Amino acid sequence: MKIRVFELGHIGTDCYIVESESSDAALVVDAPAEACDTISRYLETNKRSLSAILLTHPHWDHIWDAAPLAKKTGAKIYASAQALEFIENSDMQRDVLFAPGNFPAAKVDVPVHDGQTFELGGIGVKCMDVPGHCPGSVAYLLSENGESAVFVGDLIFNASVGRTDFYGGDFAALERSIRNKIYTLEDSVAIYPGHGPSTSVGAERRSNPYVFG
Repeated sequence: MKIRVFELGHIGTDCYIVESESSDAALVVDAPAEACDTISRYLETNKRSLSAILLTHPHWDHIWDAAPLAKKTGAKIYASAQALEFIENSDMQRDVLFAPGNFPAAKVDVPVHDGQTFELGGIGVKCMDVPGHCPGSVAYLLSENGESAVFVGDLIFNASVGRTDFYGGDFAALERSIRNKIYTLEDSVAIYPGHGPSTSVGAERRSNPYVFG
């Protein structure tokens, strides 16, 4: 399992390509502005086939290019069922979440739920509901050949945590999500957040200044 990160869009959102080592399949986690062109070029250059677009949560900076990327590649969009209202209605992105302009609403092909597991192109996927930053937040635990990494959106960052002052934010819920879903993973599991550098479960459990393990 190889992980590539591209910092894209209006406010430097991390867009990840996760490549299988056992097939030509790849997954994308989050699709900020510029993702369609960037990811399409990468796939073509590296002869990869996009199996899915996994959306961690329904904020505009993470979903801006989801619709055009899905249309161009044929990949299905996965997201929490609780996020559908925002992902599929771009007016709400502007009116409630203050998106800096209009962008195409995406159609979620596969609504996911807490604890759901499946395989995409040889990569195992486990979905975990992680409310707190906003409703419809999902962390995806991806695994292949004994290696695991968790993609957490804006739940937790390197030495920080996600904001809870947006619509539906709740710090107590965010803290529970981190303790019960992230800190229960093995220390060695890499954490890939929605912004900034990666970290690990062990590092955050020991030293995150906002939610101690």
